[in-house]
This record gives sequence, C-alpha cells and structure tokens, in this order.
Amino acid sequence: MIKGIIFDMDGLMFDTEKLLAKYWMQAAQEAGYPMQLEHVLGIRSLSAIYAKPRLQEIFGQNFDYETIRARRRELTAQHLALHGIEKKPGLEPLLAYLHEHDYKIAVATATDRERTENYLKQTGIDKYFQNFVCGDMVTKGKPDPEIYLTASRTLGLSPGECIALEDSPNGILSAYRAGCKPVMIPDLSEPDEELQTRLYACLPDLSHVINLLEKGI
Repeated sequence: MIKGIIFDMDGLMFDTEKLLAKYWMQAAQEAGYPMQLEHVLGIRSLSAIYAKPRLQEIFGQNFDYETIRARRRELTAQHLALHGIEKKPGLEPLLAYLHEHDYKIAVATATDRERTENYLKQTGIDKYFQNFVCGDMVTKGKPDPEIYLTASRTLGLSPGECIALEDSPNGILSAYRAGCKPVMIPDLSEPDEELQTRLYACLPDLSHVINLLEKGI
C-alpha cells in the first residue's frame, strides 16, 4: 500500500530543466566548449561527483566544471528573478489531493538545500512537504539510491511504500535501485526501452498521479 510520495524538483515540479539546459550550454560555450543538448541530458539529476568526470571525459580534463556550473547558476538565477518559477501542470491539484488524503510527502532533489528551500517557499508549496533531501545532504547523489533511501526513511516508511515521481532517467534509476515505485513524468526526454522496464508507470502530467492512486495501487 502506498503511503508516501517523493517528488523530484527540477523538471518535475518546476519547469526549470529547460533553463538548466539552456544555461549549461551558454555557460560552457562562453568558456569555449561546444556543449549541446545531448550533453546536458546526460547529466540531468547527476550529482557533481558523477557529472564532473562525465563532462571532462567529453570535453577534456581542462573543463572547469565548478566555474562553468557557477556561471550556469548565475544565468539561471537572473532568468528566474525576471520571470519567476513556472510550476508544472497538475502540481497544485496533486499536492492538495495528497494533503487531503494524508499521504506523507517529501522532496528528493539533486539541487542544493538553499535553492530547494527558496524554490519551495517562493512558489508557496513548502507547506505540503514533511521533509526534503537535497544533493548536498547525501554522500552519493542520483543515480545512486541513497537519496531515495534517505527520503523514505525521513518519512518513516519503507521504499516500497513510496512512489517516486521523476522526469529524468538518472532519477528513475535512483528510485528504482532504492526499491521505490518509480513513476516518470517525462520532461525533456521520453523513457527508452530499457528505462521502461524500471517504471511502475509513465504519465503525461502530475494530475494523472491522482488517478493512479485512486486505483488503489
């Protein structure tokens, strides 16, 4: 019986993955590296310990990951300051439903704690979550299962009692390896054939999670 729902953040609750992609490419290109969308998709939801060597393997050991990432964050922050944070379709109805039906709710995101808290507060949805586990709060980030094991434990639940909502392959792998029930809401890419074998469900937007829960999974 499902008792908890664990949410990813970027690309799942907020339409920010497109910004991360845009500004990763801009920051890298400013530094002289021809980063393309395919490279960004490969590091979605990856913690720095995995993303840095992957990008250095592609672009060479001189790829200054920390400096380029800092520039990407700066560009993203400037965009959000001007335009605000856009919520993904179905987010608020789903959160209200989960609250009304006494589900335990947490966030498990590769984003750092400070930005996670800011995003949740700025959008007014922080009140719904019992806990959150961020990339800088675990030793190994996604696709390692640690973040989902930690998130389910903070809710007082076993991973098997939790649905994990994700938009990225690395996030799905993390949830699957932890023993959660991974549900994908695709954002920038659809699941390939191999990833589909690890999914409990693949849904068009967050509002469809309500229907899934009402089926009594």
